Parts: sequence; structure tokens; C-alpha cells
Amino acid sequence: MDSEHVKQISECFVQPHHAPEESKQPFYLAPADLAMLSVYYIQKGLLFPKPPEAKRDLKNFIDSLLQRLKQSLSVALVHFYPLAGRLVTTKSEDPASYVVYVDCNNSPGAKFIYATLEMSVSDILSPTDVPLVVQSFFDHDRAVNHDGHTMSLLSVQVTELVDGIFIGLSINHSLVDGTSFWHFFNVWSEIFQVQAQEGHNHFVANISRPPVLKRWFPDGHGPIINLPFKHSDEFIGRFEAPLLRERMFHFSSESIAKLKAKANAESDTTKISSFKSLSALLWRTITRARCLAPDQGTSCRLAANNRGRINPPLSGDYFGNSIHPVKSETVAAGELLEHGIGWAAWKLHEAVVNHDDKVIRGQVDAWLKSPSVYLVSYFDPLSVMMGSSPRFNMYGNEFGMGKALALRSGYAHKFSGKVSAYEGREKGSIDLEVCLPPDAMSALECDKEFMEAASVPQY
Repeated sequence: MDSEHVKQISECFVQPHHAPEESKQPFYLAPADLAMLSVYYIQKGLLFPKPPEAKRDLKNFIDSLLQRLKQSLSVALVHFYPLAGRLVTTKSEDPASYVVYVDCNNSPGAKFIYATLEMSVSDILSPTDVPLVVQSFFDHDRAVNHDGHTMSLLSVQVTELVDGIFIGLSINHSLVDGTSFWHFFNVWSEIFQVQAQEGHNHFVANISRPPVLKRWFPDGHGPIINLPFKHSDEFIGRFEAPLLRERMFHFSSESIAKLKAKANAESDTTKISSFKSLSALLWRTITRARCLAPDQGTSCRLAANNRGRINPPLSGDYFGNSIHPVKSETVAAGELLEHGIGWAAWKLHEAVVNHDDKVIRGQVDAWLKSPSVYLVSYFDPLSVMMGSSPRFNMYGNEFGMGKALALRSGYAHKFSGKVSAYEGREKGSIDLEVCLPPDAMSALECDKEFMEAASVPQY
């Protein structure tokens, strides 16, 4: 049915309000950024209810909203100017050189799309599984970061539903990790709200958290890093996800507190965090749902923020990639399931505690000696990957429509065992986006240990 397809109404490019002096120089990428060239753009967005004024005069509301979003975006791009650029590669044969950087001058800017969908908020939020149409709420579908040579590094898609508005961002993962993605989203929202009070043409010079754009390089390296390639075909891989079901599960603050207390009691400690306890639950129950052989190896990875682990630490507002998927010890599936949640949570605790300055610098040094590019297909299909973070300020983003109803993501980085953690709407709660093959998801939905802790999100 046509009503179930997103219809693009308009498209334009948004330039920074003015060009900062620093934007006239090449913006070089750090090792952690370059390693991301073959993974997808980060695609996350928020679903808002249409406010009462939309019912009174819909055309005026939409026209005004789009104009205000573009104006505030233009100001935000002054502070985050690399997002308005494009990737450029310079190559030479003798000596061999392959350098990728951001050119902030020769670009049309960030892309801005307005689209419509003849579906309601309940059509998106009420089905058990996340509807496939949600993937159409994001631009740059299936684009890898290297495509930023010809595509915008930031694309905003505003999709109007019958009774809601979805604002979806696709940002090149070679420029941002999750921390930086939400930092940008937060500042854009802040500028939007200031302009609502000061006037929509007002340039907001002072923001609460200016990004630290200076890239981090180990001593003696940077800012120019040569990659050991002659052509992008040597390191770009296109990953097509298998058939998956994608579901949202809600964990109340009370449920999380019980999991944490149980994990710590079983391990006779007080050191295990709420998130490691929740991750241990997912590791155990997904492993059980997969019906792995008892001697089959499995592990769990957590996306660790390196900013505070490096000595001296990076600013929390460091704008770029500073993450690493910290991997637990690989254990036999049978052993994991014989033990309780505390045993699994302690394995994750040890992995995270051991991920310190020495380890991080060792990983970066090893990469500099032999640079490589991550591929999504690297992830072990029998393991669990915990991505994103409930610490990010997601529901604090408001664009004149009040608090968002829900958060959703696009096609990017979906594979069997991928779990993305988001803050819940209620304080202290967590929503998990779980991706599994249909058989495994059906088994998880029948898993007593999992379903006693999880609930269906209420919107």
C-alpha cells in the first residue's frame, strides 16, 4: 500500500550560519576515526507527538517547524563545522600515501529532507516488532562512512506522520561515536530552544557544551596518517544483515535494581554496575535462546567510552571516536548457563576494569603499526554486542513539541545478537533494542528469566 511508504516532499542542503576560520583548514581524522571507514553511519532519531497548534493550522505548523529546524541547524553547524564537510582522499604512488580527511570548504553542507507517511504514531509503536518502515525514517540507508566522499556527513530527515513527527539523524561514524552523536543532538536542541525565545535569526554564540574538535593522537603521531592502501576496494566491505526480528524491551528502575542486587550477591561483591548486570542477563538469555551446544564458545562485548580511561583523560566533550568494544573472556555456552547472572556479570566487570590507559594505548600503537578498517561482518554471530548507552541524554532533546515519545534507529549495525541500550522515558529505566533471528527471538520471548525482568514499553 502507498500509505505505508515514506514519500519525500523536499530536499535541500544547510550550510553553517558562517564559516569559522578553523574550518578553512583540512580536518584530519584520528586512528579511531579512520578505523570506522567501512562501517555504517549512525542512525538514531526521536518520535514526537504533534502539538495542539498542528491541529489548528497544520500547514503553518509544518512550514514554521521546518524553517526553525533549518535555522537552528545552521547555527549548530558553526560549532560542529566538520559535519557540514565531505571526506577527501589524497593519494600518491611514490612514496605510497593514502590520506583521508574532511574538507569543510568544498561541500554543499548538511542534507535536510522533509517527508511524509500516512501512518499514525500507534502504527509505529504498537506492533510487537519494530516495523520495517522505520528504516525509511533515515537517509543514507546502507551507506558506509567512506561514502562520505560523495554523500553528506550529516543528513536530517523530518518525517511527518498523521499525528506525529519523527526527526532522524544519520551521521558519519568516522566523525562521531555515540557520545558525540548525542552531544550534537543535544546542542542542536539547545540552540532551537534559545532561538524560540531570542528570535529565529539569532546566532547563539554561547552553548553549554562546546565540542572539543582537536583530534587525539598518541605522542609522535598525527595529524596526517597514511593508510596502507591504494584503493578503497581493499578495505570497504558491504554487509547485508540476515533476516532479523527487532524488538524493544523495557526495564524499569526497580527491575534493574533487582538484577544488580542479585548479581552482586551471587558474586559476593558490591562492584558490579547496573548495566553490567543487565548485560549479563542478555548474554545468558540470548545464549540460551540460540540453543548453542554446551561446548560452543560465546562472549559478550560492551561499547566502552575511552575518554575517561586515557591518562590524561580526554574531555567528555571530545568530538570524535573514542570507543572500543571491550570483549569478555570467551566461555563455553554450557558453563555460562550453569552459573548465575553474578558469574557472567563478574566476567564483564573484569573485562571493563582491565580496559585501562595501558591497554588503550597498546591497541592504538598496534593499529598505527598496521592500520586496518573494521568491518561489521567481524562480529561473532554467536556472541552478544551491547551498543549505545543509557547514559546519553536522549529525551532531553525538544524541538517545540515537548518530550519525545520514543527513540528508534535505522538499518545500520543490525546483526544477530546486537543489543542497543537507550535511556527510558522514566528516570532510571532502560529500553533495549534487541536484534535476533526469528527462532531465537521467539525463544527469548518465552525465556522465564528474561521476561521476569523485562516488560513491554508503554507509550
